[in-house]
Amino acid sequence: MLPSSWLNQRTQNVVSRSAVIIGVLSVLSRLIGVLRDRLLASTFGAGTVLDAYYAAFKVPDFIFNTFVLGALASALIPVFVHYRESEGRTQAFALAARVLNVLAIFLAVCAGLGALGAPWLVSLVAPGFDAASRVLTIELTRVMLITVVVFGVSNVLSSVLQAEQRFVAFGVAPVFYNLGIIAGLFWFVPHLGAAGLGWGVVLGSVLHFLVQLPAVVRVGFRWRPWWSGTHEGVRQVVRLLAPRTLGLIASQINQVITISFVSHLAVGSLAAFSLASNLHSFPINVFGVSLAVAVFPLLSQAVSGQQQDEFIRYFSHNVRRVLFYVLPLSVLFLVLRAQLVRVVLGSGAFDWNDTIRTAQVLGFLALAIVADSVLPLVARAFYALKDTRTPAMAAGLSIIVNLLLLYTLRPFGLAGVGVAYVCSSVTNVVVLTALLGKRIGDLGSAWVVSGTWRMALGSLAAAASAYGTLQLVAPQVDMDTFLGVATQGGLAGLAGCLSYLVVSLTLKLPEVAWAERWLLAAWRVVTASSKGEARSGR
Repeated sequence: MLPSSWLNQRTQNVVSRSAVIIGVLSVLSRLIGVLRDRLLASTFGAGTVLDAYYAAFKVPDFIFNTFVLGALASALIPVFVHYRESEGRTQAFALAARVLNVLAIFLAVCAGLGALGAPWLVSLVAPGFDAASRVLTIELTRVMLITVVVFGVSNVLSSVLQAEQRFVAFGVAPVFYNLGIIAGLFWFVPHLGAAGLGWGVVLGSVLHFLVQLPAVVRVGFRWRPWWSGTHEGVRQVVRLLAPRTLGLIASQINQVITISFVSHLAVGSLAAFSLASNLHSFPINVFGVSLAVAVFPLLSQAVSGQQQDEFIRYFSHNVRRVLFYVLPLSVLFLVLRAQLVRVVLGSGAFDWNDTIRTAQVLGFLALAIVADSVLPLVARAFYALKDTRTPAMAAGLSIIVNLLLLYTLRPFGLAGVGVAYVCSSVTNVVVLTALLGKRIGDLGSAWVVSGTWRMALGSLAAAASAYGTLQLVAPQVDMDTFLGVATQGGLAGLAGCLSYLVVSLTLKLPEVAWAERWLLAAWRVVTASSKGEARSGR
């Protein structure tokens, strides 16, 4: 058993405050993202334009997600931390500048080639589209490829800020990205038509970069026109990037195949799948990603200092913290899927048929919330160990599972896509956790399991309470109105949360006290930010 005293108070405060900052800003970002999706859905419905819009993301996302998102931070942060601890902050910043220059030039070449090959690539991504949809997707793809370079540079800044445990600007950047997309909907679309959606994405990427620039300058980073592919630090980053990149390439190919499969279904299926995926990612980003990002520098420091006990403590405590939040949320998303979709997206051109399709997919994706939330932490444990090969291999196995199930479950349409996704996600996290345990030894498994079964009981109580409340409230409200659906879903969600809290207190889960401190810290962060007191980012 791992008692809470294993983590000293200062370390708990560092992780908690960092996670609070990221979590609060992630909530804000996701809420604005929900507003973004609602505006898109109400303006265009789940139809041809949104199908083209979401398909157009796939080529830029393939390049960006493969070489930057996840891969860059997993490779750069451990090396940056090592340089900072062994050679000083100046050398660490010099390393980051070199990586930025190499990455920007590489991504510019990739984006240029992507623009030239856009017609062929779009036919590969969405072979089921008609001619008009394909033309629009090609146009949007070429515009969005600009964001690859901007995001590449911006994410080097993000990695530096994470390594320095400065999370305010890093957390705010996605907020401005979503605001840029919304601005494009109001400013560019009326003048440029559907192509304005693409320019909104470009605006969002520029804002993502600009909002982080002052913070990274304050910590001491300065850009220099250095180019050195033979620099040892750059070579270390590239060596770590290589297996991670191969894994991400396979993952992106997997996504392309999934999108290709969905594009052959009824018009609006791709939009429904994408909108459901955005809702499903809300708790993952708020809790799973925020805690993983907050603890990653500490895991890297523990490895650098050869402190295996500290590494295990950081890992096990944060696994339980993630599970405490996402276990009940996964069952509530499942029970309240129709209410969530109708309240968040159901307006304008987004009709009841769109709601049914999207809610169906969300019901399956809700089953993957736990696995998808734990995965960022488990993967970062390997990255801190400077092992990017093992997560890539586990991801490869999960991709095989997804592809096999996609083709096996083809007759079930979108439901089959959802089942395939859930099974591949669970496979990924189970295999990766088992391999981490084999490498490190005892990960505090007994202590984690002792908390997990109590959280599972509380989650079952939450599901039962939420479902019962749905049935009780439905006859009392007008279910054909927004207010009626929102009232039913809100009361059911509240009942579920209260039931989970009661069971957690009864079973004496220590995470309840931590959650209370988390909420108090969140309130302090919000009030401090409003008074301009959070300038340091710590």
